[in-house]
Amino acid sequence: MKTITTRDNAMPALGLGTYRMTGDVCRAAVESGLALGYRHLDTAQMYANEDAVGAAIAASGVKREAIHLTTKVWWQNLAPDAMRRAMAESLEKLRTSYVDLYLIHWPAPEMDVAAVMETLMALQAEGLAKRIGVANFTVALLRKALEEVRAPLVCNQVEYHVLLDQTKLLTYMRSQNLPLVAYAPLAQGRLAEHPALGEIAKKHGASPAQVALAWLLEQQDVAAIPKASRRESQQGNLDALKLRLDNADRAAIAGLPKDQRFVKPAFHPAWD
Repeated sequence: MKTITTRDNAMPALGLGTYRMTGDVCRAAVESGLALGYRHLDTAQMYANEDAVGAAIAASGVKREAIHLTTKVWWQNLAPDAMRRAMAESLEKLRTSYVDLYLIHWPAPEMDVAAVMETLMALQAEGLAKRIGVANFTVALLRKALEEVRAPLVCNQVEYHVLLDQTKLLTYMRSQNLPLVAYAPLAQGRLAEHPALGEIAKKHGASPAQVALAWLLEQQDVAAIPKASRRESQQGNLDALKLRLDNADRAAIAGLPKDQRFVKPAFHPAWD
């Protein structure tokens, strides 16, 4: 497994996303993923599945320290007391005394970046989170957190796939040695039968989804967390790590439209 390392944080480049999986379905998916070799699990307070993820880890037989576990605090819980309550609840549901990575899930409108970062850093200092990061942060918000507050962030998790350009964000993040974790890397299933990716896939004896993942995973300091509930899909995503694209493949992907953002909640920041 390719690993992305920054600020002493070692993160498997391919993780298992769990958004929209709950209960027994989520538990079975996480147990399957761990059995196949996944060691990077991604959940969140808002997903309402931390209890299922925790149960799966407990039943898996995989040592807790071998798993890179990420969860997130919802944007409406960023006041210091609310964030602490959210962390306590997440740890209880996940059946662990710490998470490897704790993220701000979305920036809140009119958020006091410094105050939020201070609470996040306090949770890290107390050992409840080994590392801290953010999700859905723009360049402007990252500048405040990294350059003004100097928060020791280790990732920004954002929507990223072959149909969405993130060059500006990546350029800034790389200048700060900050990895990008791509959520919705398969554009929420839209890439599974994408014709242009299908042509590339035929050449390699692969699937369009594997081509999309390989394109992400070959990039510098980019990880991906595709959701996959079925064992076959989980294995297929793992196999994308073996796929090697050529320059013609990359040129074809570069020619695809890059303005298609699919995750657009009403409270999203002004993307810059």
